[in-house]
Amino acid sequence: MKRKHLAILLSRLEPNPEPKLKWESYNIDAESAAEMVYTAFLYGDIKGKRIADLGCGSGILGIAAMLLGARQAVGVEIDRTALETAIINTKRVGVRIDLILGDIECIVGRFDTVLMNPPFGTWKRGFDVKFLKKAIEISDVVYSLHKRSESVRLFLRREISRMGGKIDWLKEMTITIGRTYPFHKKMRYQIEADLYRILVGGRRDRGKTNMGATRPS
Repeated sequence: MKRKHLAILLSRLEPNPEPKLKWESYNIDAESAAEMVYTAFLYGDIKGKRIADLGCGSGILGIAAMLLGARQAVGVEIDRTALETAIINTKRVGVRIDLILGDIECIVGRFDTVLMNPPFGTWKRGFDVKFLKKAIEISDVVYSLHKRSESVRLFLRREISRMGGKIDWLKEMTITIGRTYPFHKKMRYQIEADLYRILVGGRRDRGKTNMGATRPS
């Protein structure tokens, strides 16, 4: 399946209708979700693999992974409304995802790959670190989306290293979010973000970077 076709399928999914500010929830757009998961697919981290999506929301990342041939996808989400939407979406495209209602700390076991679009930690400090810590704990490779700034890059480089992970590369992306909260004035916002590929447990890189990714100096 080509990335363009994947994005079309993802665009048919329902977004979480009631994102919660206390969890910094927002809906990632179909193009960005497709770009993120297809990048992981090109690195051999999706097809035939066990995937975990931490804070899965409406299920878009896990669904994309299953459409690209993942062996299993597990999504965990604390927001019941979002999880109910994920159930609807899996039925819409005809894939199966194991969905768990609860905090990300409830997920156990070992996974090949974690895909996640975690809270940026803007409203609740440390939210992003909590997600990264859990992802590194349970997987061999992590794909994680974070707000782009030099200060964030320096902070995450330090924290990820402290947790036992290694940033293989980061890829600059522009994600689109719709009007989500009362203080949003525009219909759509363009957010500059970085997609991180994080290796865990001494895993070696599979080869050269591609699709615009750069390795940290």
